[in-house]
Amino acid sequence: MIKRSLKKLLLLALTLLAAGYLGKYHPAGDSLGVFRPQIALVIVILAVLLWIASARRWALLGLVAAAVSLGPIYWMSGAVSASGGAEFSLYQKNMRFRVEDPGLLAADILARRPDFLTLQEVSGANMAVFDQLDEIYKARQFCPFATIGGVAVASRWPMVAGSGFCAEADGLAAMKVVTAKGPVWVVSIHLHWPWPKSQPAHIARLLPILAELAQDEPFAPLAIGGDFNMVPWSHAMDRVADTSMTERIGPPHVTLTKAQGWMRVPIDHVLVSGGDGSVQRVSRLGSDHFGLFARFALPFEK
Repeated sequence: MIKRSLKKLLLLALTLLAAGYLGKYHPAGDSLGVFRPQIALVIVILAVLLWIASARRWALLGLVAAAVSLGPIYWMSGAVSASGGAEFSLYQKNMRFRVEDPGLLAADILARRPDFLTLQEVSGANMAVFDQLDEIYKARQFCPFATIGGVAVASRWPMVAGSGFCAEADGLAAMKVVTAKGPVWVVSIHLHWPWPKSQPAHIARLLPILAELAQDEPFAPLAIGGDFNMVPWSHAMDRVADTSMTERIGPPHVTLTKAQGWMRVPIDHVLVSGGDGSVQRVSRLGSDHFGLFARFALPFEK
């Protein structure tokens, strides 16, 4: 009786695991895929119990499935580019719209002096962060988004006149800046929650904009930072990267924890043209999100 119940539970877990790979066909697949590590851990536990119960073939099936699903995630966890380029730097941060002291973030930014900032949940409560950054980050573009705050990009390099723009009410701010190496598009993105929320339609509206930036002439590489509310192994993130002709850099750092730490998800990412760079996690500094500090090189020719 116990062995039969364990087999049924394993089949259910394997079904959920498999469904998490179907994001290409329905966004529900990506939503299930968010929990791929947790589902794989449940499968490992069931496999151990089945081994103890002498159902060795079932146990091996579970262990193989868990290994196949977790292998790419662990490989990502050691992700560093081949050359570890560090010509540029970007600070990515969901600021939290109700943050009590934006000065903590401003101080950390000034200590690191990144070339670019990509910020989300920029609100009346935390807009004061720019007061301390104004001397260095004069080039910036702010765009209203949802009730939780807007999105912004800032740069210590000057903006190309007239290049800053917003995806109206769609959580994207962008501008082209002139660096010592050449022009660069800097983009900040904040996506809605996944299916059954509105993320799939949200991404569909942003993809034509990203495609246009990627095909801009004369060519300017992209540096994108954002709270994507989606894990890096999802089809949704593949679509964003493919359309923008960028690659996500660095390991999948956990940037948001929920349910008293039981739910740990890597949903903030940095993507750059060429994919040459590395990323480290930054303290919350009053936000509910950890920040990311990225160093990377960019290709200035196609």
